[in-house]
Amino acid sequence: MEENKLISPELENSGEERLENTLRPKTLDEYIGQNKVKENMKIYIEAAKKRGEPLDHCLFYGPPGLGKTTLSNIISNEMNSNIKITSGPAIEKPGDLAALLTNLAEFDVLFIDEIHRLSKSVEEILYPALEDFTLDIIIGKGPSARSIRLDLPKFTLIGATTKAGSLTTPLRDRFGIVHRLELYSTEDLTTIIKRSSGILGVKIEENSAIEIARRSRGTPRIANRLLKRVRDYASVLGDGNINLKITKHALNKLEIDELGLDEIDRKMLETMIVQYSGRPVGIETLATTLGEEIDTIEDVYEPYLMQIGFISRTPRGRVPLPPAYAHLGYKYGENINIEE
Repeated sequence: MEENKLISPELENSGEERLENTLRPKTLDEYIGQNKVKENMKIYIEAAKKRGEPLDHCLFYGPPGLGKTTLSNIISNEMNSNIKITSGPAIEKPGDLAALLTNLAEFDVLFIDEIHRLSKSVEEILYPALEDFTLDIIIGKGPSARSIRLDLPKFTLIGATTKAGSLTTPLRDRFGIVHRLELYSTEDLTTIIKRSSGILGVKIEENSAIEIARRSRGTPRIANRLLKRVRDYASVLGDGNINLKITKHALNKLEIDELGLDEIDRKMLETMIVQYSGRPVGIETLATTLGEEIDTIEDVYEPYLMQIGFISRTPRGRVPLPPAYAHLGYKYGENINIEE
């Protein structure tokens, strides 16, 4: 099974990542969608600048690909400060965190992606750093060990996570600004696609942009990825301009249907409807059947399928809903078996 799927919000490689960076907005005014978050952040940033203080620590959570990293870079830019980017799994020891914190300058932004994966020992070092801008370090071992306290520059920590529920309460409570990023509307994604096509130097028709947006699972990163793949088809099979015919042809070749579902989405729904006859299915059972990680199902597939009303979570497991049956051509309530 392919690791890097086209509709996965994760980036494929460093080249793709560099191209992705050119499409990222640099200011809040350029940032499309997430209006509530954007309006609030404008107020918080302006107030912090007026007081001459760093912005309060921020926590952004939601499915991958919605702009948590982009928003963090924008905040750093709007605050006229530098940003250092790392991730929870990369900070293995308290010393790693200490090295990061002591190298920050006044008002710098430290961005920690997947912050819920910080180890307990690292997290405890972080508490005084967030509250008092101090760092407690123990030097030596045994009876000769002593603790020293270092003063840190006033900085802003921005944490991003796809699993807010996995954060410990003490860590979550130390963030003054907490926002959930929602899946994007087709209208906002259409605007993003038209903006990205301009940056990429590609002409795109309005209905083509809408078609890509409809199949992008409410995620800007996927929208930009699909745009680049459709651009490839347009440059080889057409004159380089993206029209509706070439868009539909390209997306159908990529096996992404009208609702943005790909082969794995359809296999997941088929498994629930046919193999388990629409009965509740546990996430472990579903992951084993599909050959996917539980985290991948929960972070990549489920949020969108739940948003469009195809599946529901119950205490006993995941259940397919009537629209999922209709989309795959099955009749809801009918006893479907594998032979059929």
